[in-house]
Amino acid sequence: MNFKSLGINENLIEILNKNGIKTPTPIQCESIVPILNGSDVIGEAKTGTGKTLAFLLPIFQNISAKNNFTQVLILSPTRELAIQITEEAKKLNVNDDINILAAYGGRDIGGQLKKLKNTIHLIIATPGRLLDHIERKTIDLSKLNTVILDEADQMLLMGFRNEIDKIMKVASRKHQTLCFSATMGPDVKKLAYRYMADPIVINIKSPTIAVEKIKQEVVETTDRWKQEALATVLKEDNPFMAIIFCRTKRRANALEMSMARIGFNCETIHSDVPQSKRERIMKAFRNADIQYLIATDVAARGIDISGVTHIYNYDCPETPESYIHRIGRTGRAGEDGYTCMFIAPKDEGLLYDIEKTLSFTIPRREV
Repeated sequence: MNFKSLGINENLIEILNKNGIKTPTPIQCESIVPILNGSDVIGEAKTGTGKTLAFLLPIFQNISAKNNFTQVLILSPTRELAIQITEEAKKLNVNDDINILAAYGGRDIGGQLKKLKNTIHLIIATPGRLLDHIERKTIDLSKLNTVILDEADQMLLMGFRNEIDKIMKVASRKHQTLCFSATMGPDVKKLAYRYMADPIVINIKSPTIAVEKIKQEVVETTDRWKQEALATVLKEDNPFMAIIFCRTKRRANALEMSMARIGFNCETIHSDVPQSKRERIMKAFRNADIQYLIATDVAARGIDISGVTHIYNYDCPETPESYIHRIGRTGRAGEDGYTCMFIAPKDEGLLYDIEKTLSFTIPRREV
């Protein structure tokens, strides 16, 4: 199957080809046609499976620069994901004829208000900042054609249910609703069905694909010697681009200072890092100007960067699901990846749960 057979026009296919995208992923194969046809869609697929393009391609095909009103709203749980979606949208908007507004916290609202004086065709927003604009009456959602809830599971987890309700109340009565999520628990389904009419449900089963493609190892160490063990492993591996996960902001900051002191090219992102700095760091990491990105789970949620070859779990994740989510950031799009987890004696119980979920014993690496 190719993008042409899914009904995507030649202009968009040309843009995809220039970006090295030739073949649609399973979630794109299943989603694009019903979205183009105007159906409500619930899509379940893991991070890194091409969900963003699954909804952006049909949106860009259907959106019209001639209509002087906001036609599409994309809601995202985090600033990082909103930025990422915006960057993908800009790649498709080669002629700059579609006016896109990225509205998220940490960004100057004055600049956003200034942009709103022009016609905005597509809004990509976090719920809190969008509500600010709705209350200021600077955004009109009364003529929306499509609303997308991206990473809906995370929106609920982060407590945005009331905000979503308020936003939907001011949206146009008749619009297409798309709901995409890495997991589809009862809460997400309840939320989706509340705003949908006879939705098409798409479930792409791929939790183990990424895991099978990833070489996994464990280094048994102690808290005292963990930094030294990490430094040894990084010098041996010298990865092209790697993400190092820490459990807390404090531990991430401490690790960055130690690593920078011994010459590693690294930066840290977490919720206390100012938004402008986070954007600068993420851009530098995407361009491979930074070799190591040190991150907490919340800050890394939704980050989809091609080229990440290695994931290091400096701190053991709290759950097997979190482990799978972390390591799923490497080995994407059919590439092989590598992950290494550093285990102190107190983490043995967590490691047991992870290995039980994966149904195999992760090989030990000697350092």
